[in-house]
Amino acid sequence: MTTDLTKTPEEPGTPAGAAERPAAPQGPGILHWIIAGGGLATVASTFLAWTYTTEFPGNLTVTGYPGGLQVLTLVAGILVTLFALSGLGVKGLRRLSPAGSTKALRLLALAALGTTWYTVIAIAVQLGGLVHLEPGGWVAAVVTLVPLAAFRLADDTRKPARPREIPSWAEILVLVAAFAVGMYAVTYGISTEYGELFIGYLILAGFAAAALNKSGLMGRVSAIASKNKQIAAIAAFVAAAVFPFTQTTDTFTVIAVNILIFATVALGLNVVVGLAGLLDLGYVAFLGVGAYTAALVSGSTASALGIQLPFWAAVVLGAIVALVFGVVIGAPTLRLHGDYLAIVTLGFGEIFRITVNNMDGDNGPQITNGPNGIPNIPALNLFGYDFGQTHTILGLEISSYANYYLLMLLVMVFVVLVFSRAQDSRIGRAWVAIREDETAATAMGVNGFRVKLIAFALGATLAGVAGTVQAHFQGTVLPEMYLFAGPVAPNSAFLLAAVILGGMGTIRGPLLGAALLFLIPEKLAFLKDYQLLAFGLALILLMRFRPEGLIPNRRAQLEYHEHDENADQLGVPEPRPAADPIAGTSKAGA
Repeated sequence: MTTDLTKTPEEPGTPAGAAERPAAPQGPGILHWIIAGGGLATVASTFLAWTYTTEFPGNLTVTGYPGGLQVLTLVAGILVTLFALSGLGVKGLRRLSPAGSTKALRLLALAALGTTWYTVIAIAVQLGGLVHLEPGGWVAAVVTLVPLAAFRLADDTRKPARPREIPSWAEILVLVAAFAVGMYAVTYGISTEYGELFIGYLILAGFAAAALNKSGLMGRVSAIASKNKQIAAIAAFVAAAVFPFTQTTDTFTVIAVNILIFATVALGLNVVVGLAGLLDLGYVAFLGVGAYTAALVSGSTASALGIQLPFWAAVVLGAIVALVFGVVIGAPTLRLHGDYLAIVTLGFGEIFRITVNNMDGDNGPQITNGPNGIPNIPALNLFGYDFGQTHTILGLEISSYANYYLLMLLVMVFVVLVFSRAQDSRIGRAWVAIREDETAATAMGVNGFRVKLIAFALGATLAGVAGTVQAHFQGTVLPEMYLFAGPVAPNSAFLLAAVILGGMGTIRGPLLGAALLFLIPEKLAFLKDYQLLAFGLALILLMRFRPEGLIPNRRAQLEYHEHDENADQLGVPEPRPAADPIAGTSKAGA
């Protein structure tokens, strides 16, 4: 009897508290060393000059110091090297790939190649030919081809083993480090100073995020965050609150405030679309209702009412008016389904915009000043704290835009709490039941009309709250700010895309989707006439390769990947084999 020494027994997992044993690397080990060498060569190439002129942004003319897009290639090279060594089982790096390193290596190889070749092509196109490349640029273009050897590796994807138990303080440190890295990456993306750098950032961030997900590393961090929900929430809030203090100008703080407004409204729409499954194409109108309500009672010289209420009263009034509009619009229309409901909500959004555009004293009553809107909205004042002034608190200088950023951060925390509580409540489960199968839910005693009306009213209220802050931050409200579709967010089309792209029915999904959908058009403005074309292509690619959303809920992920070859990693139960009719008959006969 002989023993096959090459056969490795399957290990579905290790007991809790046991050390995690890395699987042996699949395929020839020499390939991993080649890939690691290619990663190191990629890192070294960033210390060479890629062009001789500073006309290309980022100053890639310095030898010995990476700059501009070279920094992105440097990061990609480091990641390729680390994951190649992880695939070899190097001690200390094994935990980088609990679900296997091959797929992550392939994606990171594409990240290094895409970022570098994009830079080389951009230099040639912008400066007028390949002759403008220094030898360092050619070296970088060649050495980034080496990590593509990862596509010759056998797939080592496996079900992640149960991790070794670590102390609570260590888990907290992991969460803090993860949030710090994530916040730095987001800040870097927001702070990119020119379009070429932002496109390179998108290439690297997209491939790197997919690689970390395939390696199972994100799953590990998510599991730790789920285990320590309160600590994770506090760490996320602190990381976000630190952002304005890292900025030397208000340019990117303004972008961050707009992202928070957009994300807050998208999360409100997620109640309607993500939880209740109602397709609302006019949701931006509720944002406009809150904004116009706050503008009318703000004390603006252009307000037809001529009154000024405290901000807390304006927030309450804006939320109530938006709630009333939500009930008035929802009550007669929510008995419709699917496309019919979408058309009605689309009509409501357009009716709101046309109505406020005509309330100019000529075509209708003098309330909203028509197309001129309501300008000169004074800066927000809350309990004597003027948001339009710079303040110094505990030695920290807080600019006017930082004031609005921190306020919107608190508003977002409130909206997240409302969403999470509603999602986990009895009414939240009824929304999910209606979304999945309204007929079955109704048969089980769920009042479909009442449940949908509550979702519609709650979503409208949250949008109204965000609108009151938007009015004071923008300083003016105009009908053109509340379109169904346009090149600038927020509008109804972008809001719906943010929810679907980010992941319906989740909290983090719409927040990430809103950030991307606001940043991408903002940063692609240098493309001018091709801006919307590039934006549309980006959306197509994202939805093609991630149809369930960037951060999907469990149910959507299982539905989209039920028949994938790696579905076992998502916890998809294996189909049971059909019962043997003969055996069943024999057993029954016995």
